[in-house]
Amino acid sequence: MTYRVCLVCMGNICRSPMAEVVLRQKLADHGLSGRVSVESAGTGGWHAGEPMDPRARRTLADHGYDGSAHRAKQFTFEDYDLVLAMDRDNLRALRSRVPEARLFRDFDPAASAGAEVPDPYYDGSFDRVLTMVEAAAEGLAKHLADEIG
Repeated sequence: MTYRVCLVCMGNICRSPMAEVVLRQKLADHGLSGRVSVESAGTGGWHAGEPMDPRARRTLADHGYDGSAHRAKQFTFEDYDLVLAMDRDNLRALRSRVPEARLFRDFDPAASAGAEVPDPYYDGSFDRVLTMVEAAAEGLAKHLADEIG
């Protein structure tokens, strides 16, 4: 049985696809490849089918990750084991149908309660966002290794 995780932001071209790529690598590092599937999606569908924002993809590539295969999609209320939002606005959008949804940075042991992954689309803070994503992804991978490992 595969444990299913979905990471959610607004348009699925920056934060959540960066988190998806990083989390896959962290899960592999913890021996969970094939046991945990990771997807990302946006609460909005206006970017559906588009590749990741080039700045996000370049930031990932500069740090050894490959985001080239990503295509944006809108979140659908499927049977996920864990749904994680990048920020409180998207969490509110999810909670009407996924009351157990949480914030992604809940898994970053150094983050304060309720910490968000900010949207780098307008301010270009992709490196800062990647640092946050890596910390939360590592924490989540450790959590899942303990839970299902």
